[in-house]
Amino acid sequence: MSQKRLKRQVLKKKLFAKNRLVILNEDTFEEIFSLKLTLMNVFVVATLGAVVIIFVTTYIIAFTPLREFIPGYSSSQLKREATELSLKSDSLAYALKKNEAYISSIQKVLTGELEFAQVNKDSIMAADITDPSTVTLEPSEEDLKLREEVANEENNNQKTKTK
Repeated sequence: MSQKRLKRQVLKKKLFAKNRLVILNEDTFEEIFSLKLTLMNVFVVATLGAVVIIFVTTYIIAFTPLREFIPGYSSSQLKREATELSLKSDSLAYALKKNEAYISSIQKVLTGELEFAQVNKDSIMAADITDPSTVTLEPSEEDLKLREEVANEENNNQKTKTK
């Protein structure tokens, strides 16, 4: 027989050899508990115990409020409040912007830079909004020059890589 086969048989005998676990009273040497075990049984029980502990811990972390104590997790109530506050701050910023535009136009009327007939709150709000049809999307001369430079650099880089 080969050495590997002998080693496997020896390992198999050690794993499945029955051993006895005995708990004795030290004073009277009375047997309190006795259990027949194999090394394989011990490995299986230890592995199953570890898996159960992992699953229980994962369940506790995932589905109970204890997860809020772990750094990086926040409560759902805190997330909800943060979203609401963000929306409120955005709407307040927009209202502030509209009011500042109105006040600046009133100041222009009071200083005489603008006539009163031209000041209307609706026209001020409409002036703040840009019409997308008036925006030109054509590239400028500077943009075209930059694109040419980048294309030239890429061509030069490709030529040096192929050499």
